[in-house]
Amino acid sequence: MSVKRFKPLTPSLRFKVANTFSELTTDKPEKSLMAPLSKSGGRNRDGRMTMRYIGGGHKRMYRLVDFRRDKHDISATVQSVEYDPNRSAFIALLFYTDGEKRYILAPKGLKVGDKVMAGKKATPDTGNCMFLSDVPLGSSIHNIELRPGRGGQMVRSAGNSAILAARDGLYAIIKLPSGETRMVLQSCTATIGTLSNEDHLLEISGKAGRSRWLGRRPRVRGVAMNPVDHPMGGGEGRASGGHPRSRKGIPSKGYKTRRGKRPSDRLIVKRRS
Repeated sequence: MSVKRFKPLTPSLRFKVANTFSELTTDKPEKSLMAPLSKSGGRNRDGRMTMRYIGGGHKRMYRLVDFRRDKHDISATVQSVEYDPNRSAFIALLFYTDGEKRYILAPKGLKVGDKVMAGKKATPDTGNCMFLSDVPLGSSIHNIELRPGRGGQMVRSAGNSAILAARDGLYAIIKLPSGETRMVLQSCTATIGTLSNEDHLLEISGKAGRSRWLGRRPRVRGVAMNPVDHPMGGGEGRASGGHPRSRKGIPSKGYKTRRGKRPSDRLIVKRRS
C-alpha cells in the first residue's frame, strides 16, 4: 500500500496526499449486497437538530458486510477487493462453494483467488475466522466479537490489529490497538490478520471541500461565539474563554466521561494509557 503526492498545480493539490488504491481490483460493487443509506443531517425523528455540523455529503449505498462470519466450515474464494465509502478499511467479496456471496473486511495481504474459511476447521491463515480458543497465542487478529454470535465489534478500522496475548480459564486476554488489555470469552470469534489500507492515516484532504463531500459542515470554535451560545464565548478582543469545555459545560482535555461501575469493568485487565 502506498500514497501519492501531487504537483502544486492548484492550491488544493499543494498539500494533498491521496491513496493510490493499488490493492483494489474493481470499481463495480456487487449489487445484491447493497442497500439504501439515508442521511439524517444531524436531525432526530422530530426534525430537530441534535448534532451540529452534519449535513450534505455525497450519496452513498451501504455495503452489507458480514461481521458474524457464521458460515462455518464452508470454503470461499476471494473474488475482488473493493473500496467501501462507509468505512476506512477495504472490503473483499467472497464466493462460497454453495453459491452464496458475502462481503468481509479485507485484511492486509488478501488477494483475488485466495481461499478463506470460518469455523473449527479453519487454519490460522490471513482472512480465516476462528474461535479465540483455537487462535495461536501472539497472533494478530481483528473483527473481534464481544459476545458469542453477536458479530465482530472491536478492531474494524483501517490498518488496525489486536494481539492475542494469553488465555485464562474461560477467557482470552487481548491487547487492543488503544493499549487497553481486555478479557474476552474464548467462545467468541476473531479474524486472522491486520486490516487493509494501513496508510489511511497518512492521507491529507488538501481542501475543505473534501470534508463537505464526507458530510461534515464547518465547525465553529466556542471562543468565537457569544456568551449566550457557549461557555467560552464573549469577552473583549481575543479572550480564550477560561477552561476548555463543551457547549454543555463538560470539561475537555483529560476529563473522563466514561460511566463508572460498568459490568464490563471486571473484564478490563489494563486501561489504555
